[in-house]
Amino acid sequence: MKNKVGLALAELHRAENDLAAGLLQISDRHKADHDIFYLGRDLATWSQEHVRRLAEYGKAYDLDLDPTTVRKTGAEPSGGSHDPALLLLKDLRAIHCQAAGVSLDWEILAQTAQALKDTDLLALAQSCHPQTLRQLRWTNATLKTNAPQIMVTP
Repeated sequence: MKNKVGLALAELHRAENDLAAGLLQISDRHKADHDIFYLGRDLATWSQEHVRRLAEYGKAYDLDLDPTTVRKTGAEPSGGSHDPALLLLKDLRAIHCQAAGVSLDWEILAQTAQALKDTDLLALAQSCHPQTLRQLRWTNATLKTNAPQIMVTP
């Protein structure tokens, strides 16, 4: 059972790392939009902190997880238009999907912690998961705000 929890912790660590990197990437890619730039960076700090906390907690499961967030750099997304507005929608959708996966992982970890009566793991999940839910709400609200104008503007 300890091995399964360790695998869940390692997967969540990877997913939070990817989410932080994605938020930083969207922030960099859409610097002209100050809300995207600054909020993307602020929200990334939450995932960076989650990565650090998961690495610390992972020691209890004999995991050697990197406490620092690896910043991924990459080329422009493939496919679709190079229209910056459409790229923003694509980026927000990708971040939303990443955050949804991270949220599910936190939920799995919280349910596991309850079953194991692991109060420390439950406290970690209860502390971090609400921030992930806020990341989800931000992407959803930003999509709702921007999509109509982007889609109907020639």
